[in-house]
Amino acid sequence: MGIHFTEEQLQKLGYYNPQPKLEFTEDTIREIFGHEAAEDETIERLKAYYLKTSIYNSMKSQIPLLILVGHKGVGKSALLKVLSSEDNDEEKIPISVQPNDIFNLDVSSTNFLEKIETWKNGLSSIIFNKLVLSINTSLLDKVPSTSFKDWIGRFNELLLNALGKKLEDFQKEKIQLSSSDFTALFKNSLFEEKQITIYLDDLDRGWENTKNDVKNLSAMLNAVRDLSRDIRNLKFRIALRSDVYYAVRTSDETTDKIDGSVIWQSWTNHEILVMLIKRIETYFGRNINEEHLLTQRQRDIGDYLNSVFEERFQGNGHWENAPMYRVLMSLIRKRPRDLVKLCTLAARKAYTNKHSLILTNDLESVFKNYSNDRLTDTSTEYKSELPQVQELLLKMKPSQKELASGTPCLFSRQQLIKKLEDILSMSHFTFKDGKEVTAQSLAAFLYKINFITARKTVGDEILRVYYDENQYIYNDFADFGYSYEIHPAYRWALQPSNIGTLFNEIELLESE
Repeated sequence: MGIHFTEEQLQKLGYYNPQPKLEFTEDTIREIFGHEAAEDETIERLKAYYLKTSIYNSMKSQIPLLILVGHKGVGKSALLKVLSSEDNDEEKIPISVQPNDIFNLDVSSTNFLEKIETWKNGLSSIIFNKLVLSINTSLLDKVPSTSFKDWIGRFNELLLNALGKKLEDFQKEKIQLSSSDFTALFKNSLFEEKQITIYLDDLDRGWENTKNDVKNLSAMLNAVRDLSRDIRNLKFRIALRSDVYYAVRTSDETTDKIDGSVIWQSWTNHEILVMLIKRIETYFGRNINEEHLLTQRQRDIGDYLNSVFEERFQGNGHWENAPMYRVLMSLIRKRPRDLVKLCTLAARKAYTNKHSLILTNDLESVFKNYSNDRLTDTSTEYKSELPQVQELLLKMKPSQKELASGTPCLFSRQQLIKKLEDILSMSHFTFKDGKEVTAQSLAAFLYKINFITARKTVGDEILRVYYDENQYIYNDFADFGYSYEIHPAYRWALQPSNIGTLFNEIELLESE
């Protein structure tokens, strides 16, 4: 007769370590999945679960000026927040410039060169004042690094020799510093020793895509380019929404000179899955090798989700018995915020249903809400480009004939143009920049905002391509043989009375 141990005995011997059942309270949900706006996360938690991709490595480089461009929700602000915190850890000096810092800057001049000069002088003053305020002389005795103390002492001497005042004097009142004085000051070899990086984020807040908005932002980018070129000892990192960057880039020929400084913030679904795994594993206090996970197939790492999610989706149609990771990856638009939103909604429903895992019915019950939110977010994000964008998206809902086809949101190029021509015959749309509204231009717009994706069948697999991956698949001049599909994230919002058929219509993504 064998010897049997109770669970309590096994646990004392170290052979049994059961995972505690989850209760999806708001605190637990936030701790696992994070804040929807990652920049609002505590820096400790953000750094614990942040996934460092090649984009991170590029932004970490020594290149003087880099502009991070991407859609809302792809993590631009989160990346800048991580980089800034790491600068502090490495005894470098990060300076963050926000919209409230430039609120009083007078850029009303109609002369473009004067606008650039105003930005240069304004940014010079802002950066200088923030720098001197960042150095707390009262805490110098607590600074462990003698080299940093020595640096501050020599910085103080530089201020006295160059500007006639000590650090403490500048900390008592803000001063206006011309860009020429600023440049002369920061060319000092002192700033080769202690790297300073300027982070400009959220500067497109309140963006309305007016001619004045475009000129002001273009002047700011030109000013930063001038400063980064003249002062090699400073680095500049700027975050811009993709629609804002496009508006400036296509309206002002001077911005072609900054094109080489642009880094596109994008994610693969595989990277987003590893990001989710890292959030789950760090919540449970477990270590993972993220570099290893990034080299694995999704089907080989999907089990990491089983601590929080039911293993397989108990649905029907194409979704029947599908691994949960395939369901999640098929519903997001390659934006981390989409996944955080979907998981948060489902976890709240699991809490209501008293489930210790997120089950199929928890997810199913929030698909409509999630889809409505995505449509609203897209309308808000792009109304500065096409004021009637929400009307356009809603009118893309399937017709009875399209529903009868079994693939109501999948179009050939000709079918897509025909649908948009029918919509235009009943509606009036205007692009904010005055561009001509045609079925072709609306199709290109829908592709650009990721409302539709390009699709091609390659062997037994379906290839889906986003605008950020290939900007030229949809254009007015060439047909590359792709069909076009409304992204699954919007389908519940467009087909509220046909929800039961969606699982038969939407094909899940294959593993990457």
